[in-house]
Amino acid sequence: MAAPSAAEVKQLRETTGAGMMDCKRALAETDGDFEAAIELLRVKGQAQAAKRGERDAAEGVIASYIHANGKIGVLLEINCETDFVARNEDFSEFARDIALHIAAAAPLYVSEDEVPEDAKAAERKIFEEQAADKPEDIRAKIADGKLNKWLEEIVLLKQTHVNGDKFEGQTIEQIRTATAAKTGENVVIKRFSRFAVGE
Repeated sequence: MAAPSAAEVKQLRETTGAGMMDCKRALAETDGDFEAAIELLRVKGQAQAAKRGERDAAEGVIASYIHANGKIGVLLEINCETDFVARNEDFSEFARDIALHIAAAAPLYVSEDEVPEDAKAAERKIFEEQAADKPEDIRAKIADGKLNKWLEEIVLLKQTHVNGDKFEGQTIEQIRTATAAKTGENVVIKRFSRFAVGE
């Protein structure tokens, strides 16, 4: 195939936020297949983001969200590696989107690692008891499935973003990974506090 045109590279760059040379290479590798090039960039971006996960994220922002009724509010700390990215519009928008999600979905923990082991064990015991009338060989699978569902309800990174139109069923972890790939830095959702009147 001929080298991708400047217009094709520009369109891919605008769609994905990836660098120009990365877009050019992706189009060349996929013989100009736009959708395949997007997927290739996503896979490479996630791999690079995983490598960046080791790097120190000591910059960032404190984002806030107050719901229109004034009864729910969120304070959220999101970290990155440089002040340059912390002031970037994509990073700020990511922080706002996550704060809004926390207000609506009310997670209890940022990651699964933060969930106390005794809480997991107690829930698992309940799920195992609920599955006691099922065949023995599938009880553990049922309990595992229910435990995962419970974790999806209380762990921020496992939750699907409440704005389905904008994020098309992506989890917060997928959105975080995409933001890390787009900014080229390690992006960490550090902590949050959700406030609701009367709670």
